[in-house]
Amino acid sequence: MGELVPAQAARAAGPRRQAVAATAARGLSRFAAARGIPPGREFLLDYDVIEAFCVTGLPGRAPSTRGTYRSALYRLAGPVHGEPGQRATPFAGARAPAPYSPAERAELAAMAAAQRDPARRASALAVVVFCAGAGLRPGELVALRGSDVIRHGPRVSVHVIGPAARVVPVTAPYAGRAAGLAAAGDGHLFRPGPADRGYKNFVTNFARTLTADPAAPRLTVSRCRSSFICGHLAAGTPVAELLAITGICQAESLARYARHVDGAPAKAALRAWDKRRQAR
Repeated sequence: MGELVPAQAARAAGPRRQAVAATAARGLSRFAAARGIPPGREFLLDYDVIEAFCVTGLPGRAPSTRGTYRSALYRLAGPVHGEPGQRATPFAGARAPAPYSPAERAELAAMAAAQRDPARRASALAVVVFCAGAGLRPGELVALRGSDVIRHGPRVSVHVIGPAARVVPVTAPYAGRAAGLAAAGDGHLFRPGPADRGYKNFVTNFARTLTADPAAPRLTVSRCRSSFICGHLAAGTPVAELLAITGICQAESLARYARHVDGAPAKAALRAWDKRRQAR
């Protein structure tokens, strides 16, 4: 039984990816055998079996390892079953990047506004405003259009589309700039025009090309999003509200960010919050 999945794993691209896929597949095979699951690929590579293995069959493994194994097994399952029909169970993940300090956020906003080309300036500002001010992920920023920005008097919100669809109030320091960027029209706010918006490093590669002081902090979506989440944790935003506006499914996942914030809920408290919600 155990040879069928590892044989498929050997066809994964790249030596490291092959090794990870083979290790994950062997673990999946043992997990399935212990539970009487038939040995065929269509059974072993069932998405529900993979989820059960990654959630319950890897005791003591770090969330990042679970996520790596799941990604490897999903790649093997795709040719057998097609794309997964539901969002995968989220894991708490590895340590979150440190948020930017207020001075660093001001420096990044000034750097973005100083770009000479108007199109690059608007896109650089979109990264700062909508990732630090609304916590958008890279794919969510890339998909954002001017028509997704909603203004109610001085308050500005963003309608995020995609798997974690939600409405996010833009934090006050960025609200005016967000409305100004959206006033340009209903098109894409980041790199408008024809582009490969599915490319995973689309935002990262753009940020690397911005003109900036070598001593200035590097602009990254991950640190901008961390700044947004940590800001809400510091402000005492209720857990349910914070999960809703960030698109995070489990309160325990907030522990990645809470370690950067004095007085934020402890991981045990966040885990207990999840258990209470599940019990309802």
